[in-house]
Amino acid sequence: MDFPAAQPKPAADGKIIFYPPGVKEITDKITNDEVVKRLKMVVKTFMDMDQDSEDEKQQYLPLALHLASEFFLRNPNKDVRLLVACCLADIFRIYAPEAPYTSHDKLKDIFLFITRQLKGLEDTKSPQFNRYFYLLENLAWVKSYNICFELEDCNEIFIQLFRTLFSVINNSHNQKVQMHMLDLMSSIIMEGDGVTQELLDSILINLIPAHKNLNKQAFDLAKVLLKRTVQTIEPCIANFFNQVLVLGKSSVSDLSEHVFDLIQELFAIDPHLLLSVMPQLEFKLKSNDGEERLAVVRLLAKLFGSKDSDLATQNRPLWQCFLGRFNDIHVPVRLESVKFASHCLMNHPDLAKDLTEYLKVRSHDPEEAIRHDVIVTIITAGKRDLSLVNDQLLGFVRERTLDKRWRVRKEAMMGLAQLYKKYCLHAEAGKDAAEKVSWIKDKLLHIYYQNSIDDKLLVEKIFAQYLVPHNLETEERMKCLYYLYASLDPNAVKALNEMWKCQNMLRSHVRELLDLHKQPTSEANSAAMFGKLMTIASKYPGKAQDFVKKFNQVLGDDEKLRSQLELLISPTCSCKQADVCVREIARKLANPKQPTNPFLEMVKFLLERIAPVHIDSEAISALVKLMNKSIEGTADDEEEGVSPDTAIRAGLELLKVLSFTHPTSFHSAETYESLLQCLRMEDDKVAEAAIQIFRNTGHKIETDLPQIRSTLIPILHQKAKRGTPHQAKQAVHCIHAIFSNKEVQLAQIFEPLSRSLNADVPEQLITPLVSLGHISMLAPDQFASPMKSVVANFIVKDLLMNDRSTGEKNGKLWSPDEEVSPEVLAKVQAIKLLVRWLLGMKNNQSKSANSTLRLLSAMLVSEGDLTEQKRISKSDMSRLRLAAGSAIMKLAQEPCYHEIITPEQFQLCALVINDECYQVRQIFAQKLHKALVKLLLPLEYMAIFALCAKDPVKERRAHARQCLLKNISIRREYIKQNPMANEKLLSLLPEYVVPYMIHLLAHDPDFTKPQDVDQLRDVKECLWFMLEVLMTKNENNSHAFMKKMAENIKLTRDAQSPDEPKANEKLYTVCDVALCVINSKSALCNADSPKDPVLPTKFFTQPEKDFCNDRNYISEETRVLLLTGKPKPTGVLGTVNKPLSAAGRRPYIRTTGSETGSNISVNSELSSSAGNRSREQSSDISETGVSENDENPVRIISVTPAKTEPVKNKEINSDQATQGNSTERGKKRTATAAGTENIHQKPEEKNVDETGPSLAAKTRRGRLLKPEPQGTTAKNEEANKQPVRGRKRAAGSQESPGSLEAGNAKAPKQQDTAKKPAAAQRQIDLQR
Repeated sequence: MDFPAAQPKPAADGKIIFYPPGVKEITDKITNDEVVKRLKMVVKTFMDMDQDSEDEKQQYLPLALHLASEFFLRNPNKDVRLLVACCLADIFRIYAPEAPYTSHDKLKDIFLFITRQLKGLEDTKSPQFNRYFYLLENLAWVKSYNICFELEDCNEIFIQLFRTLFSVINNSHNQKVQMHMLDLMSSIIMEGDGVTQELLDSILINLIPAHKNLNKQAFDLAKVLLKRTVQTIEPCIANFFNQVLVLGKSSVSDLSEHVFDLIQELFAIDPHLLLSVMPQLEFKLKSNDGEERLAVVRLLAKLFGSKDSDLATQNRPLWQCFLGRFNDIHVPVRLESVKFASHCLMNHPDLAKDLTEYLKVRSHDPEEAIRHDVIVTIITAGKRDLSLVNDQLLGFVRERTLDKRWRVRKEAMMGLAQLYKKYCLHAEAGKDAAEKVSWIKDKLLHIYYQNSIDDKLLVEKIFAQYLVPHNLETEERMKCLYYLYASLDPNAVKALNEMWKCQNMLRSHVRELLDLHKQPTSEANSAAMFGKLMTIASKYPGKAQDFVKKFNQVLGDDEKLRSQLELLISPTCSCKQADVCVREIARKLANPKQPTNPFLEMVKFLLERIAPVHIDSEAISALVKLMNKSIEGTADDEEEGVSPDTAIRAGLELLKVLSFTHPTSFHSAETYESLLQCLRMEDDKVAEAAIQIFRNTGHKIETDLPQIRSTLIPILHQKAKRGTPHQAKQAVHCIHAIFSNKEVQLAQIFEPLSRSLNADVPEQLITPLVSLGHISMLAPDQFASPMKSVVANFIVKDLLMNDRSTGEKNGKLWSPDEEVSPEVLAKVQAIKLLVRWLLGMKNNQSKSANSTLRLLSAMLVSEGDLTEQKRISKSDMSRLRLAAGSAIMKLAQEPCYHEIITPEQFQLCALVINDECYQVRQIFAQKLHKALVKLLLPLEYMAIFALCAKDPVKERRAHARQCLLKNISIRREYIKQNPMANEKLLSLLPEYVVPYMIHLLAHDPDFTKPQDVDQLRDVKECLWFMLEVLMTKNENNSHAFMKKMAENIKLTRDAQSPDEPKANEKLYTVCDVALCVINSKSALCNADSPKDPVLPTKFFTQPEKDFCNDRNYISEETRVLLLTGKPKPTGVLGTVNKPLSAAGRRPYIRTTGSETGSNISVNSELSSSAGNRSREQSSDISETGVSENDENPVRIISVTPAKTEPVKNKEINSDQATQGNSTERGKKRTATAAGTENIHQKPEEKNVDETGPSLAAKTRRGRLLKPEPQGTTAKNEEANKQPVRGRKRAAGSQESPGSLEAGNAKAPKQQDTAKKPAAAQRQIDLQR
């Protein structure tokens, strides 16, 4: 169809308007529909035109101007406006680069009009959407908006455009729409002179979280736009942040309060957008405002921690500044820094090294929450991937298991348990990862040594859920336990055994409680029940007493509940039955209306502890099968990381422990057959454990399993006669425990052994002596009399009073067990036999105990060399001294023998704790503590620990202090829980140790001059060593009570020598020192004593009526010196073992943990804690690194000789021994470093080894002196005029191979003196 030619129409300004062919004039006189119809034809015309149509451009110029008139720009019809906008867009395209509109105001109106029309892009389902898209495409392609750069207020147009585009974009738009919008906006940014703040805000506002969540597409559009224009827009962004962050002009933008959110988003889009902003953040990190620093830290934590961020490597100064915030003074800042570390470790393992040092400091932060979050940070990263955390980081968690706060300890313990289960049990990351965390099992079990009940309960929970999960099938569970036990370290094994022991003890308490419920109600029954409830409650934290009482009340009212509980603790209860019982009891006690029920939680705790969740008959059978596989070589021992021998031995030890706690579960022929097989094995430890299991579990073998009985008896006889000493002991006890005709069986062992004793073959004596000793102890009525002749004719006369062999004179004070001569081992067993024989008789009718005690005292006085023929070696003498001291202590545990031990014998026994040999002191202290903690020894023996203040080794003093703390707490707890104990306060109350201690110190052989300040200082140290622990609390006005005791002692006399003035003076002097210490340390001691103390009559006479002793035995000057004077520079132990030096100089010895590390207490709580390590004393040689067990000590000992010594300028090098050169306490003496005589060296270390004997030349503490013959120096003659017990020898004997000559000492005069040997003369009254 042909349109007629265009008809010119006059315009309002007089110009002729040419319309396209077929288009009539468009005026306000026609309808909207007609306007739309005509405009569509105009649009079509302009669409078809291009820039080269010069004639048409000129022809339609008036029309183009007409379309920009108010009629069109303000037309109310949407379609009209859209068509006009499309025409205008084409006009800008056709007339580009010059627009036909010259007026700036008109241009502004046109572009604002076009911008408003772009809102129509929002509805993609609109019929007109294609025209809107055409409009956008045309504008973007031509870059029409660039014309606006010539306008003064172009920014208003651009802001409106950007806001419109960001508001209309949505998820229904395709990629083309986004691309055209980006082209349009990016051209404006990149080709303009700069981006104003308002325009920048229109982009950035889409990045803040609130807008981002409302319109994700607008966020994406802004993100891509910023990426595209990064070079141009970066300075504008930098200026914005500079205004806000540095200059603090928050008014420059409405987005000022969102700067940190914007930085985070911009960094995620492109870090280059913030090149100039990052230094500004470093400035803000150092702000004085804590909240501001916190906001910056939160921001940077996200920037540094995000997965793909390399900010830490690109901007090291900012990273270092950020790390500094880990040490911020503001707690929330430190907390935020620590929380960041978790993400950083997971996303950037390479930064772990930088973080480690800062996390180390924060793991010791004073704030509990920060220490807690350090653990969470490390554990979270470790659970994601173990390789993300290094050993040092895991070490921080390990340290926090001992934190002072329960919440922190719990988090650390649970975290480590989760790591162990994930990487060791489930082996999720292979063997290397399992090896990396293999220490966790030991560490977690070590925590059972802590005093806190919460810790113990958590360890039990961890063991049941993580180390050996109770929900595993029996075979898998036992395999887990079997190999866990085999791979634990000795301390962890002890802790696990202790845990089972505590659970078994709790089971027995509950069983006894149920038995009390069966008895008729009475006052005695109620008292017993109350005591039992308190005992059970003491095993739980918090308000356990109230809950236990409530549970007991429920038990009394509900018989069915009692029957369920009885089933749970019955020996035959299986693990599955236990699970059902626990659930049933918990269901009955649950209250649906009370979701959190502390009472129910406590009962669950109780039930889980007493329930056999791991061990039953089926489990024991599975364990035995596993052990059989190890014996046969078909087990997975090597795969599990243990050798078959280790697995077998550990398996037997495990079964041995379980035989104590679950003896009934062992009763099966299959189990006993396997144990018989173990008895035939060559491994002595395995056979010993197997015998002990039979002893613990075999009570029904004789009646139920005759075949096992007939096989077992000859094996036990053989072990009792020719097995190892330990096997012999267990065999005798096993026969006594499980056979009804034990008298016949034991006689068949006793008679041949007693007839075949031969002292000439000592290596064949040891086992028979052990068996005979235990037989006489277990069956005294049958064997006490025949044993008496054995003791008299063989043990004492033939064995102990004879030295058949000559010991090795190597100068060592201690040798390993395997190097001890058979004769000495036999003598040690002979001493033990004497004790066992007496303990079996339990009476002293024949006066055998008196004779034995005199013999043991003689052995202590003679330094272990009873015959004094000097054929026995130093190390063997140490063994015999230890045996003698331990024997007296063992006899003291029996009341009938305790009564006949004289004060002198008690003092000799006490002095063993100050022996020159480190191992003797160590083992004796452990034995002493073990007996005291079980309340087997009388209270006076606790006073012996006061002498430990003289020990030169810090670890020994720390151990002794721990022993005292444990013993005192146990005695006080026992008195609280046992109302009947009040009748025995004299033997239980810890404060009653004070008179025993005062008497013991008054008879200390080092205390010879009551007015000597140095000696008094030693006495004060010993007194305070004990009093410090006793005075920690002033329970029941105990300070005044102790003061009263000391005052009362001054009104008595020394019962040991009542008529000897000097002895009484020493006693009163020690009392005054004690009073001085008590008065200075406590302001509460002047109160009235709650009761009048009772003094032991064995040590003190009854006070005389008219006797008044108000004399002060120490002067005021001495009192001041004792309280304020500087401590002595040397150790105060009066033995040959202490290193001595000139005043003000200290010896230095390089320490190793070789043997002091073996200083492990018998009791679990006695591992040396941090608190004890910090305790400093005047005799603290360990401060300089001294150890008595150094393999290769480096000694630097400077000595100033005494003024009376003729030898001057004596030179001593580091490998040289020295000898004492003074007889009086308080003068300068020299000695080698402590314990060098104990060193076990290689042959080539001869020089070091030879230092020991020079020390051995002195007399030991507590032994009588042996006067030297005529011809010694005048000084030595004078010294020997006072043969007082405990004095030191003046000079060493030439007989010692380690003379000064061997040590290259330049002291010729002293060498001459040393050549004159001392005479061997023993001064002791064995009848005393």
